[in-house]
Amino acid sequence: MTTQTSKAILVTGAGGFIGRRLVRELLQRGHRVRCMDRRPTGHPTGHPTGHPTGHPTGCEQVQADLLDPDSLTAALADVDSAYYLVHSMGRGNGDFADQDRQAARNFVAAAEAAGVRRVIYLGGLGETGDNLSHHLASRLEVAHILQSGRFSTTFLRAAVIIGYGGASYEMVHSLVRRLPIMITPRWVTTRNQPIAVADVIAYLAGCLEEPGTSGQTFDIGGPDVLTYKEMMERFARIEGRRIWIVPVPVLTPKLSAYWVGLVTPVKAAIAIALIEGLKNEVICRDNRIRELIPIPLTSFDDALRTALAEQQQAGG
Repeated sequence: MTTQTSKAILVTGAGGFIGRRLVRELLQRGHRVRCMDRRPTGHPTGHPTGHPTGHPTGCEQVQADLLDPDSLTAALADVDSAYYLVHSMGRGNGDFADQDRQAARNFVAAAEAAGVRRVIYLGGLGETGDNLSHHLASRLEVAHILQSGRFSTTFLRAAVIIGYGGASYEMVHSLVRRLPIMITPRWVTTRNQPIAVADVIAYLAGCLEEPGTSGQTFDIGGPDVLTYKEMMERFARIEGRRIWIVPVPVLTPKLSAYWVGLVTPVKAAIAIALIEGLKNEVICRDNRIRELIPIPLTSFDDALRTALAEQQQAGG
């Protein structure tokens, strides 16, 4: 069901891994899209290997920063619905959770003042409770702040997203390519439910057009449940490589994260946040969204093949 409006659809973080793809999809569906970036268009941000971010023709562009409340007035003017796709992880100046908390509060105040009707937020999938990693706990806190607003918030809880340009993909791919033998901590046996980036985009765009998703929280994941060890082994098999993975009990997640930061293009701060989160099993417990937005889910192997093809096309 389509509920298009003459008002703009704001995509925050439009130059990022998810944002760039979502903007293209929304434009293809005939929506009026406004792209919000913290830096001017074309700045090499939002991609771990530094590719430029330029937006498609037809997208309104606005420069604003969620940590600068005064910049949000113009960005949110005449906006009906907004996608919240930003986080401060990797900025490198201060605690990212503090920055994310303030950014979300600034956004709520500005969106309420602008009369925004709906917000769609993409966060992380993980069990709730006191044992969440700093990163996943921050993502959940942002969701709660957004849900406190006078607009309707849809919260999508995503598992590991597989796609070229994503930090998780870059981390796993670099490890498989560079380290045929890996001594790893126990987190490689943690189960997760990876999802193809194309499916994430289909869910995000679908939520905008399906009123039944308004104000709801949904888990989104792909059709395969795998351990991280199995993910790396499948990656190697698809690329025709052989790897040996030896889990040991003495390596801590933080030590592993510093190591990953040294041998992959992923920033150390992002690697730390990602790997500390690997202690949390990320499995969909609620599949209601499959009934509201019935898309064919992409297998893990097909998601990898698509990402590899995009990387080769980009010269990576």
